Amino acid sequence: MTLPNDERVIEAVAPQYNATLIRRVDHTDALAYFWVRFDGEPVPFDPGQYMTIGVFADGKLWQRPYSVASAPREAGEIGYEFYVRHVPIIRFTTLLWRLPVGQSMRMIGPKGRFLLEPADDRTHLFISTGTGIAPFVSMIRQTLADGRPRKTVVLHGCSFVDELGYWEELQTWQQDGTYPVTYVPTISRPDDPRNAGWTGRTGRVEQVVQSVCKNLGLRPDRTVVYICGNPDMILNSESVLMNLGFPEFHVKKELYWPKGKDAALLRG
Repeated sequence: MTLPNDERVIEAVAPQYNATLIRRVDHTDALAYFWVRFDGEPVPFDPGQYMTIGVFADGKLWQRPYSVASAPREAGEIGYEFYVRHVPIIRFTTLLWRLPVGQSMRMIGPKGRFLLEPADDRTHLFISTGTGIAPFVSMIRQTLADGRPRKTVVLHGCSFVDELGYWEELQTWQQDGTYPVTYVPTISRPDDPRNAGWTGRTGRVEQVVQSVCKNLGLRPDRTVVYICGNPDMILNSESVLMNLGFPEFHVKKELYWPKGKDAALLRG
């Protein structure tokens, strides 16, 4: 099916605009990093929370919430960083992909309770798929900046190697000891030519979480788990963890859209 071109007219100026798109870096054709900064003073947020960004087009405000990937202390300088997947449906991301750097926008927030516990010295297991890694990057960046890093395992799943966002940063943290993190990427389509040469783990996140816990000695009584991504992955991973003896209150979840809903409609 050929999708129609997005011909909506984006409004350059609107009284509701309070922020500006200051930077964009494309990761793939369908994934990109965006930085949006308030025109006035930055709004404080906690790692794991999300902001809602939007623009007016054809007289209507189009907006969507995205988890912040940057550290809170950087909001005044670099703004709020978002890692976004382009959804080819005429909603918000098709507008976002058309925005030039310097475009005025509306940003509100923060919201969300997907937060780190204070002074938690347990090993942190971060499980995510796709752009769901964003809040974990924010958490690591901020605890690093605070000089209070936490022993962390990052399990991140994607269909293709080139979709592994923040790959280089996570690898660097692990290799040079900047942060006590063990980075475990996994690819769900290892036989696809796009993944040629991949020698790491393969399989969906929920299929490898048990072996990761076993190989790294992650004990239920000494590990707290945070899961972010699509609802099926979250429910499946949680089921595996429960079978391994992890109590429910040791597992925190952030669904990127409600189960049973169309992801493209809700996150696009």
